[in-house]
Amino acid sequence: MSARDLSIGVDVGGTNTDAVVIDADGAVLARTKQPTTADVTGGIRAGIASVLAAVGEDRSRVSRVMLGTTHATNAIVGRQQLDRVAALRLGAPAATEYPPLLGWPQDLSRLVLAGSAMVRGGHMVDGTPIAPLDRDAVLRFLDEVGEFDAVAVTGIFSPSSPDQEFEVAELVRAHRGAGTRVFLSQDIGPTGLLERENATILNAALHSVARSVTQALVTVVAEEGLDAQTFFAQNDGTLMSLDHTAQYPVLTIGSGPANSIRGAAFLSGTQDAIVVDVGGTTSDLGVLVKGFPRESTLPREIGGVRTNFRMPDVLSLGVGGGTIVDPATGTVGPGSVGYRITREGLSFGGSTPTLTDAAVLAGAPVTGLTLPAQPPSVQQALRDGLELARTRLADAVERLSFGRTDIPLVVVGGGAFLVPDHLPGLGPVVRPDHGDVANAVGAAISLAGGRADRIAALEDRDRAVEDAAEAATAKAIQAGADPLAVAVVDVLETPVTYTDRPTVRVSVKAAGPLARVGERGLSRV
Repeated sequence: MSARDLSIGVDVGGTNTDAVVIDADGAVLARTKQPTTADVTGGIRAGIASVLAAVGEDRSRVSRVMLGTTHATNAIVGRQQLDRVAALRLGAPAATEYPPLLGWPQDLSRLVLAGSAMVRGGHMVDGTPIAPLDRDAVLRFLDEVGEFDAVAVTGIFSPSSPDQEFEVAELVRAHRGAGTRVFLSQDIGPTGLLERENATILNAALHSVARSVTQALVTVVAEEGLDAQTFFAQNDGTLMSLDHTAQYPVLTIGSGPANSIRGAAFLSGTQDAIVVDVGGTTSDLGVLVKGFPRESTLPREIGGVRTNFRMPDVLSLGVGGGTIVDPATGTVGPGSVGYRITREGLSFGGSTPTLTDAAVLAGAPVTGLTLPAQPPSVQQALRDGLELARTRLADAVERLSFGRTDIPLVVVGGGAFLVPDHLPGLGPVVRPDHGDVANAVGAAISLAGGRADRIAALEDRDRAVEDAAEAATAKAIQAGADPLAVAVVDVLETPVTYTDRPTVRVSVKAAGPLARVGERGLSRV
């Protein structure tokens, strides 16, 4: 075992920022919950400082710091710190009826879009060019678009036929300078054009956000005097390096629920289960399949924008420890006091009834809290509110179980006390040790991963799988995985309709343990 075998995992939630220190055997040596700060970085700094203080002199053994963060989501939802993007679509004369950023909220579109053009190019599903790439039109657009921070390039069926996107990237850098930031849709999502284009433009707009948060993490690590590699969690339950994060910040969206599901699997020793992570603001429910979160195949909306890159199949409810119970109306949520619960909750000396107060009243094991005397009307509202919250949780679990009555429910998160010990029609309720910081544990133990998609005729299926596996493995290595230990962990095949011959889309996920440069060269973590 290496003398430097400790990892720090940090996860930023809407209410708390959790941090843990884990050794090479998976033992949790230190843990903390710190209030999430308005600037997010303050909570990260406090969490890392707290767990380092707990391990004392062993802090010198820390070699890795992994972070799951809401920075990208907050920037999109809050319309803050977003870059201006020049959007190029390769596909004319097809696909010109719907221009780029169609359906975006107007305020976000005005903020992000520097200009757009639809030029001749793109491919058919079988790889046949729709039209030759119009290089002159690309150059004219670059001359006319004005000031921009980045270029987003989206070609029809480019995940399977990427050459035109590569050619445009070379054109842009030759024409506007080698340092021009260019983002290609083939690296972001699968084949659906408009949603993949949306995700690519969002990714380009998030570059400054990614740069600031990666620098913030590096700064905090340096302030603590750590000689450690840093990684970010991405939305499929794997990790990526800082350089990878700077290039693909949109892939950090959804990392919070993915971290919780991965952490729940690790702490419970369960590979297949339903996981519910009850936080201070929401309860996120997901399905654990072979140790990884089940991924959604449906487009996901982020800040009002439809995207199609892979996200955990998560059902979110407005039920958390900070959810407000209104005695006057009998409503429960969706409002939450969030990280202000320690000031505003009744059990903390405040004046706002919350579900945490309801759980304390019901005798749930909420450490260190007692509920001051309340009027009968408030007590009854709290009892009714807790019952309603538990009914909502039970209904959500039933939706995800697909009728299975043997599947376990792994309960994690700081608000896990809201979930009863038995839910009808389901298997055992599992509450693993350290479950309240499962999200940080998930960040600390994750593998580095990559994904690739290919479309091929059915008779070429084997070659498409092999090609996608090779590309996914390369992306996993780029994200930080040990080249000697990367393995394919998932292959998804989907028939493609409306084609003149049987066609299949294959999606391959590869993952492996993190690599680091040690005294004897590349070694596994």
